Amino acid sequence: MGEEAREVDSSATSPRPSVTIGSSLISMINKLQDILAPVVSDKPQISLPQVAVVGSQSSGKSSVLEALVGRDFLPRGRDICTRRPLVLMLEYRAEEPGDEHTEWGEFRHLPGKRFYDFSAIRREIQAETDREAGLNKGVSDKQIRLKITSPNVLNMTLVDLPGITKVPVGDQPRDIEAMIRKMIMDYITQQNCIILAVSPANSDLATSDALQMAREADPNGFRTIGVITKLDIMDRGTDACNFLLGKVIPLKLGYVGVVNRSQEDINKNRGIAAALAYEEKFFNEHPVYSNLSDRCGMPQLARKLNQILEQHIKRVLPDLKARLNSQMVSVSKELQAYGQPLESKMAQGVVLLNILTKYCEAFAAMLEGKSQEMSTKELSGGARIHYILQSIFVKTLEGVDPCDDLTDDDIRTAIQNASGAKNALFVPEVPFEFLVRRQIARLLDPSCQCLHFVYDELVKISRTCEVIELQRFPVLRKCLDEVVVNFLREGAKPAQRMIENLIEMEVDYINTSHPRFIGGKKASELAMQQLKAQQGSRPQLNNENPVSSGSTRTWGIPSIFGSRTSAVQSGGRFGEQSHSESMPSTINLREPPSILRPIETTDNEAAEIIITKLLLQSYYDIVRKNMQDLVPKAIMHFLVNSTKQNLQTAFIQKLYIENMFDELLKEHDELVSKRKRNEKLFEVFKQSLQTLEKVEFDVSSQTSSLGTDFSVGLPRIPNTLPGLHKTSEISQFTHHSFSMPYTTDTTA
Repeated sequence: MGEEAREVDSSATSPRPSVTIGSSLISMINKLQDILAPVVSDKPQISLPQVAVVGSQSSGKSSVLEALVGRDFLPRGRDICTRRPLVLMLEYRAEEPGDEHTEWGEFRHLPGKRFYDFSAIRREIQAETDREAGLNKGVSDKQIRLKITSPNVLNMTLVDLPGITKVPVGDQPRDIEAMIRKMIMDYITQQNCIILAVSPANSDLATSDALQMAREADPNGFRTIGVITKLDIMDRGTDACNFLLGKVIPLKLGYVGVVNRSQEDINKNRGIAAALAYEEKFFNEHPVYSNLSDRCGMPQLARKLNQILEQHIKRVLPDLKARLNSQMVSVSKELQAYGQPLESKMAQGVVLLNILTKYCEAFAAMLEGKSQEMSTKELSGGARIHYILQSIFVKTLEGVDPCDDLTDDDIRTAIQNASGAKNALFVPEVPFEFLVRRQIARLLDPSCQCLHFVYDELVKISRTCEVIELQRFPVLRKCLDEVVVNFLREGAKPAQRMIENLIEMEVDYINTSHPRFIGGKKASELAMQQLKAQQGSRPQLNNENPVSSGSTRTWGIPSIFGSRTSAVQSGGRFGEQSHSESMPSTINLREPPSILRPIETTDNEAAEIIITKLLLQSYYDIVRKNMQDLVPKAIMHFLVNSTKQNLQTAFIQKLYIENMFDELLKEHDELVSKRKRNEKLFEVFKQSLQTLEKVEFDVSSQTSSLGTDFSVGLPRIPNTLPGLHKTSEISQFTHHSFSMPYTTDTTA
């Protein structure tokens, strides 16, 4: 069917012009198939309206397709023949006087080559199948695309799918049935697909595999046409009348019954024209089917498919256009991300400077909380650094007790060591300063840890704020990361030196004159109060004999010459030993241990310990507050703010060097191929939309001129299905004109 097609009326002496919206719409879809085929995969996101032919092996699928074309062109055999999806685009072309060739086939994988010999088309289908699926009955989901241009076809797009099989043969895997069913479902579940469910009449139609799969993909039966083949070989006395009338398995689009060529006809090379003549005679003479002529015969199936596909296309046209627009916008955005190829040093310099500037702006925005990609689920960027400084570092120092690693014995030992060989009348400064310096030095580790935490966080920020243009240039991305990490590492060094200096300053000078320091007098008063409270709560034992302040301690000093008292008491003179009593035994002292610790604690020592603790805690609190304030300031000044302010300068110095442009801006080979593919896709979608807009204009203009209730013009029946006698063809189609709406079957 085409713009020059004519509808023939038996009462007319000459053909009259006809409306050919169907020709325009379906040929447009075929054109879109051609446009999109080179750039989309076998399962494109853009699903075009088409008719998928589904049936089991030996159901007559191939005979139906060949009858629609009017030519023998499909591989034949007893085993599985269709082993790859065959996308068959039928394109009507009016025959013109002087044409050397009126019909031909073209394969997508052989662009520009026309096949005028249809047996050569069959051989090429077989060869292309073998190239992809192997020589031993293997299957593949990769499509073969074939366009047949002829004055003997109606415009439509059909997909011949592998027949449903049960038993694997050849190299077929054990799950061949599941594989083929999945392949079929991938097509027929698409809402733009009309399902042509082919079932042989000489089998149980109620259990037809094709009808069962169609019901699964199209539960309401809105997209399914039933085709019942081999009606002439049913058992005598039986017929498929109830199925054709939709009384067994209702379908909104109804059923069409056909008669196929027998294997004997094929073996004897009996043509399709003769088969169509036999089919016409069979239906006209059959007592049941002669009353169902609008549901029987290949000409009726061709008309029905053509009109249903046309109306389906009109219905899905707005959605198809919207999806094409969406795809084009998506491809356009991706192309923008890839950018244009850089062909000059100036262009390279502009792009490089733009990337470095954008990167630094994104880095600063994340630190300042101005990023456009702000998360609502977790802290990010500068908020994480603030959390590290305040909620981790400051809070941790708040919970540190300067005496948590010092026992009372440790403090008493330090005091006694500071006293030397004599008792101290007052608490000495030496143990206090020694202990407080040791506790201050403990602040260095958490301060440095805080610095390292912030450093790590800045590295993370640098890797999350990469601008999209960096995806093009892997070398630049790597070099940029190295510059950032080195810059941060160098920025951390002065921050660490500053932190170390702060700790050393506090250790080197213990400022006991600080206004917030408790002082010795106040500490002594508090210590006595605590000591009295402790003694008051401790009961005195009955056998305790406290020594009065006036008592004296008597020391007995042994001598190697004996005891003077014993000598006097014995009546002898000093230095003389009494012969009447023996010498006393020698008293030996035990050796002092290698490590000495004080054993007993006096009241004075207890007071000294309390005083020392109070002084430690007071001064440590002063230093801790200094560190809580100054360490974050040092980190922010030397590392965070310095990076934010000077990073772009470092980039310019390290990377913006003209003789490095080529290396830095070298693109991924994969990205280059993606850009080329997307450029092609963009042009394809653009061309497709232009085609759709033209068809929309044709539809709207023809609809407005004819109203909504218009008939679809068809090409002359002798040209549509060759081989029938002209008078019989005209009388059949004028007497049984097809006018079934798209979604209504009154008998279903």
